[in-house]
Amino acid sequence: MNQLHKRFTDEQIKVLLQGYSQGSINRADIQAVLGIAKTRFFALLKVYQQDPNALSLVYQRTTPARLSAEVEAKIEKELLREKALVEDTRLPISDYNYSALRDRLQKRDIHVSVTTIIKRAKQLECYQPQKPRKVHDREVLTAAIGALIQHDASLHLWSPFAEEKWHLITSIDDYSRRLLYADFVPQETTWAHIQAVQSLVSTCGVPLRYYVDSLRVFRFVQGRDSIWRKHVLQTDEVDTQWQQMMRCLGVEVIHALSPQAKGKVERPYRWLQDRIASKTSLPWKT
Repeated sequence: MNQLHKRFTDEQIKVLLQGYSQGSINRADIQAVLGIAKTRFFALLKVYQQDPNALSLVYQRTTPARLSAEVEAKIEKELLREKALVEDTRLPISDYNYSALRDRLQKRDIHVSVTTIIKRAKQLECYQPQKPRKVHDREVLTAAIGALIQHDASLHLWSPFAEEKWHLITSIDDYSRRLLYADFVPQETTWAHIQAVQSLVSTCGVPLRYYVDSLRVFRFVQGRDSIWRKHVLQTDEVDTQWQQMMRCLGVEVIHALSPQAKGKVERPYRWLQDRIASKTSLPWKT
């Protein structure tokens, strides 16, 4: 169906809205004639009631039809910069984040849509099709804030200028998806995770449960039986120091069986990896 301003004149729309205001035509009939939804109808009615003479269906473009050569050059520079980060095998970035690139452009007063950036990316071969994701059929559901905290750590080279990898420890509320704790540590130790819990509890209070993986800090896991040794303790027959601390707090600990089961805490790492690596890379030069 053609656009509204190509099918009707301003005067025709005003006559219909005038009839609605006087009660001689109902809304459903006007929507059927114009071929519009209720939201569009009331938007036109609001403009008409404020000032009938101001009602106009002529499309007014608020942005220039074409980008200037200077803006095109800056978009290209940012895309090539992003490509260098993606192709750097030392960094955790594996694909392009055009939303982050748009945000960086906006800080330089360059306002373009993600769609425009993707079009330029395809022209410059700075584009990768999305990979199919593995579907996980197990999901943890909560009904209140503080009912469950998903806790994890990620080891990466977070900056192209860093000389070593850092561990990023994070805690996220399962219900609100709010990141409650995030900090870098040189080593992922029991004490580092204890300090992470202390910071969260001191700031937000004691949650009901913690959702973690089976890392040795969080859980004692015994390997399979061997003919060369006799196992004295089996899995979960002894508490780690971190588990003992959580028991003292009265917090239940749940162990995830796969990375996909901790999707809500794994997904923010993608966002953090893209943003942190981009922020700490070469500065923007105009």
